[in-house]
Amino acid sequence: MNIEIVDHYRQLLTQVDTWFSDCLQAHGDKMACREGCSGCCRGLFDITLLDAYLLQQGFRKLSTARQRDVLARVDVRLQQLQWRWPDFHPPFILNHLSHDQWLNMPEDDLTPCPLLDEDGRCLVYDYRPLTCRLHGIPLVDISSRVFCDSYCTLNFVDCDPLELIELRGEFERFFQREVELLSQFSLQLTGRSQVELDTFIPTAILIDFDHLV
Repeated sequence: MNIEIVDHYRQLLTQVDTWFSDCLQAHGDKMACREGCSGCCRGLFDITLLDAYLLQQGFRKLSTARQRDVLARVDVRLQQLQWRWPDFHPPFILNHLSHDQWLNMPEDDLTPCPLLDEDGRCLVYDYRPLTCRLHGIPLVDISSRVFCDSYCTLNFVDCDPLELIELRGEFERFFQREVELLSQFSLQLTGRSQVELDTFIPTAILIDFDHLV
């Protein structure tokens, strides 16, 4: 595994965290999102294999007992997923399913993320995926381009966050860099450069990166 690619991705995630910290500093009184909140950690989220690789690193740092608890929850979740999508099997890559299958995710799914502890805190917070770091705030680029106009209903209850300049970030650059790194990562893993290679958070820790092809 080319650790340099992973290191570059972690640097990108740190830049995203800096943006989020700046948002908290500017408008923290209007935001519920912060470490310890798990209101949005429900249902299914698709993440890239780069995120999945990092998630595994965080998972392996947990105690044996914690890992066992998480794997038990993951096993239950996997059975539910395979009931819905019988073709979903190792290496658990969503792109191996038909596009209509994996995009048709249940919107009313409130199943907690298996990587939450008893108090709802993320067990792998420093290794969490990009989508977890972006969740809860509208994603508006410094150029005014809107990537996502939705946000957590616990945030900004008395104002329109789309009008708050301090919330804007370099999302065009963030996402372009993510695509570049995923392309390099997928080339190394599969021998083909791919810009879409996804799994679910529950199945991320089950992927065998040493025998992916």
